[in-house]
Amino acid sequence: MHDERRRIEERVQRAHDQRIKPAIYAATVPFEVEAWQAPGEPVSFEEAAAARYTPFAMDSPWGPPWGTTWFRMRGQVPAEWAGKRVEAVIDLGFVGDWPGNQAEALVHLADGRPLKAVNPLNQYVPVANPANGGEQIDYLVEAASNPDILKDNFSKVTPMGDKLTAGSAPLYTFQRADLAVLDEEVFHLDLDLQVLRELMVHLAEHEPRRHEILHALDRAMDTLDLDDVSGSAAAVREVLAPVLAKPAHASAHTISGVGHAHIDSAWLWPIRETKRKTSRTFSNVTALADEYDDFIFACSQAQQYEWVRDNYPHVWARIQESVKRGQWAPVGGMWVEADGNLPGGEAIARQLIHGKRFFIEHFGVETKGVWLPDSFGYTAAYPQLAKLAGNDWFLTQKISWNQTNKFPHHTFWWEGIDGTRIFTHFPPVDTYNARFSGEEMDRAVRNYNEKGGGTRSLAPFGWGDGGGGPTREIMERARRLADLEGSPKVVVEHPDDFFAQAREEYPDAPVWVGELYLELHRATYTSQARTKQGNRRSEHRLREAELWATTAALHAPGYSYPYDKLDRLWKTVLLHQFHDILPGSSIAWVHREAEAEYARVAEELEVLTAEAVAALGAGGTRVLNAGPYDRAEVVRTSEGALAFVEVPANGSAPLTGAEPTRPVKAEGRVLDNGLVRVEVAEDGTLSSVYDLRAQREVLGDKGNLLRLHTDLPNYWDAWDIDKHYNNRYTDLLEPTSVEVVSEDPLLGAIRVTRSFGKGSTITQTITLRADSPRIDFETDIDWHEAEKILKAAFPVDVRAAHSSAEIQFGHVQRPTHTNTSWEAARFEVSGHRWVHVGEPGYGVAVLNDSTYGHDVSRTVREDGGTTTTVRLSLVRAPRIPDPEADQGRHRFTYSLLPGASIEDTVAEGYSLNLPLRVADAAGAPEPVVSVDGRGVTVEAVKLADDGSGDVVVRLYESGGGRAQGVLRTGFPLADVQVTDLLERPLEDERAEIADGGVQVSLRPFQVLTLRLRRG
Repeated sequence: MHDERRRIEERVQRAHDQRIKPAIYAATVPFEVEAWQAPGEPVSFEEAAAARYTPFAMDSPWGPPWGTTWFRMRGQVPAEWAGKRVEAVIDLGFVGDWPGNQAEALVHLADGRPLKAVNPLNQYVPVANPANGGEQIDYLVEAASNPDILKDNFSKVTPMGDKLTAGSAPLYTFQRADLAVLDEEVFHLDLDLQVLRELMVHLAEHEPRRHEILHALDRAMDTLDLDDVSGSAAAVREVLAPVLAKPAHASAHTISGVGHAHIDSAWLWPIRETKRKTSRTFSNVTALADEYDDFIFACSQAQQYEWVRDNYPHVWARIQESVKRGQWAPVGGMWVEADGNLPGGEAIARQLIHGKRFFIEHFGVETKGVWLPDSFGYTAAYPQLAKLAGNDWFLTQKISWNQTNKFPHHTFWWEGIDGTRIFTHFPPVDTYNARFSGEEMDRAVRNYNEKGGGTRSLAPFGWGDGGGGPTREIMERARRLADLEGSPKVVVEHPDDFFAQAREEYPDAPVWVGELYLELHRATYTSQARTKQGNRRSEHRLREAELWATTAALHAPGYSYPYDKLDRLWKTVLLHQFHDILPGSSIAWVHREAEAEYARVAEELEVLTAEAVAALGAGGTRVLNAGPYDRAEVVRTSEGALAFVEVPANGSAPLTGAEPTRPVKAEGRVLDNGLVRVEVAEDGTLSSVYDLRAQREVLGDKGNLLRLHTDLPNYWDAWDIDKHYNNRYTDLLEPTSVEVVSEDPLLGAIRVTRSFGKGSTITQTITLRADSPRIDFETDIDWHEAEKILKAAFPVDVRAAHSSAEIQFGHVQRPTHTNTSWEAARFEVSGHRWVHVGEPGYGVAVLNDSTYGHDVSRTVREDGGTTTTVRLSLVRAPRIPDPEADQGRHRFTYSLLPGASIEDTVAEGYSLNLPLRVADAAGAPEPVVSVDGRGVTVEAVKLADDGSGDVVVRLYESGGGRAQGVLRTGFPLADVQVTDLLERPLEDERAEIADGGVQVSLRPFQVLTLRLRRG
């Protein structure tokens, strides 16, 4: 037989594109269209309905950047269309090949009810089936003219990321607004051809099935009447029916499809636009559920549900009905799909608490899995926290973006830092926006690493980010692929069902231990430093407010615990932990608003804390310690004076001015407090840090070396830092001034000022306090660089085999060598309040109060010693998608802690991030809780969410070993229960009251939540 493949394939392609697709709509009549441009921000339907509209013609430009244009569309179904399937077809002038970052619209009925959205790949709105001839159609269409930030593929700087800079020129040209008859036979022929052709081209050339399909398609084209596609469509489908009816192989891979519409809660659009995106997509989804009873849609992010509930009650009611029918599956159990590395431990707990509670309260559904397909790597604390929230499974996909190493599993057990394991899946289809194309089906089978152990994988399908979600075309593909020879079998089902079956068939799946590190997007630990600082400060201010509010509720008659205010503020912080806000990868508008929100949160929390402290009584001055460890340190009073105080953990003490045992001496550029001696060189770096206790030099080279690197990644500017950044740099070694600014015995300080680059300045105050080995670098940067990253280096004279970096409720260890490609790929990593390096008997820590990115390396010196260098990433200057990212003022502190154990480091990390508070307070209640025993760290103290008045305490083992202790209370204790994160009793775990407290025994990094009932 002659090889006719090319001729037939090209024949099928042309007939499909030029004859069959245009025939899907058999007849059309245009709407009469009028338009009204809403001024400023979006308006309500009621305001739009009352506006004055003017005639609008097709092929007219419309839509300024970030604008809203309302279109009134009126039409009449022709009498001859009676009994046919009639739809409205609307093309706003869609552009590009990505459906989620451009124009969108929500179609309302005349009474204000949302009907369905219009999106680039979902342009129809059902009118009637069957239609009544003469029926009047009246729509009000809210169209958003969002700019296409991606149109240059992230290669050009654009001002479109903020309404303040985007201009007002129209972005789109309206193409079509018609009433149309859907020719269902042609519609199905279109799908038959697509599925078979895509299957064919992805089968191997030697496969008989490929040639069988090829010749069936050729015969089908012989049957097609090019002058009457509609009249011949049924006959063409009959020719194709036999090849569509052949069943899949018995051993065919099974793909569990679940409808999905990943909608970033903010990214290349502001939060206000996400509120509208959710309403549009959710309208589409509920409409599709009415049409396909086998359709199931999985949707995460309780925050987005709340937006729809509050702003689109009709859509909310339809969601509730879909949940009842089992077609809508709340998943994920988190407030938003948060970044997987940067939120603090308590914040991740609250993400799970608030998300799961929302779904339980509003739908009676307890979600069973964590759904995080798109975050940029995942902390090793997740397995334990997920299980403590009542979850059985974890889903991600983003690890397929690895730059260097291919992740070895798709279905596996993920083991966290404490030993908890959770069943985890990583879809081999390598997308969370699947459409069941032939290429995707082929890729899913080829990629699947568990062949021989498992037989199934998951495929979330649908257009995301405002693309409209799943479509009927995708559902039709799924139906054709349910049992088709040459293809994996597709079944649409709930993700809980997939995970149950996958776990049953593969209970001994391989184990991955530790973090799921994404070998890409490493700059998200640093970009938009003010956003990250706002998050860190908010997390700690929330801890303070809850602690002092609990203290006041226990000891101040008449004080009312601010449940609702704290709940609202927590949710604001949780929202901004979304995986494109906190990582710094959103447009300028998003980060401008985030900084304003963090400022508002700070102001409100200061008021709540002040109210709680005032309730304890006024008339004196006390120092409050919201940290989990006793502290003896220097504070600055409200008048600016210095004092040395000793304050218990979670408690307070009078400002009495105790005397330290080791005051500071400042002589020239040398600070000495009997614990450490710090020498500042003429160039402003540290020439020596001598540990007087251990009688050893701490540094192996210049300390606090500020190095400015050129930072132009290959592609994703705000997301990535590529390895070549390290090859070009300038060391900042020419200070403007180096001067002693404090010689107080309680606090010695040397200030170093530098100017560099494009008008940037750095002022650092190097501070040593009495009785403390910690050296602080209080930093004030006025930053005006572009495509640069600033690092601060501390080369220390220790031979460290690994570094330890704090993560949520513990820490991870990473090798300092690069023996393998996996280790080499971790050239930039994340940590929270500290990084520790050490050798047996001696360690050094670098602490911070707001940054997350760092790198650790080591070299061997000529004298045979080893220098291990810790470098903090301080600030970046990407230009895409925000051209002004990080420009301007930054104030933060980082610290060097010589001679530090892990226990010392944990304590100082809390101290740096929870500064002592000097307040007008007379009351001296005992701390709500205190702990006797090393390694047991209190993370949160609050009242129970159910309003019972019970006290909830969350604590964990922080050193990486076993810990035993006694938790004592500052109130009469009647009972104690061990609970999950949602404060529900864990029946198989008990806590005992003995010796006046609660006996606590923890395994390494174990998180324990205790519910304490007052006597």
